[in-house]
Amino acid sequence: MPAMSPNFDLRNGPKSARIVVAMSGGVDSSVVAALAAKTGAEVIGVTLQLYDHGEAVKRSGSCCAGPSPNRPGAGQG
Repeated sequence: MPAMSPNFDLRNGPKSARIVVAMSGGVDSSVVAALAAKTGAEVIGVTLQLYDHGEAVKRSGSCCAGPSPNRPGAGQG
């Protein structure tokens, strides 16, 4: 099978491009993010939380993705 070379139509080149990928948690969106990253563009993955996870698990301040080291205040007691 030949290697896939997607065309993201980056008119001003990859170094000045930002590609936002809607991340579903599945393989398809992960593959698209990986292919986009191969172009050299900045790739940002976003997801949407459609329910109150804290309410669902009965824990205040809870989030579905767990702690993020990039979140302001992360790691502070």
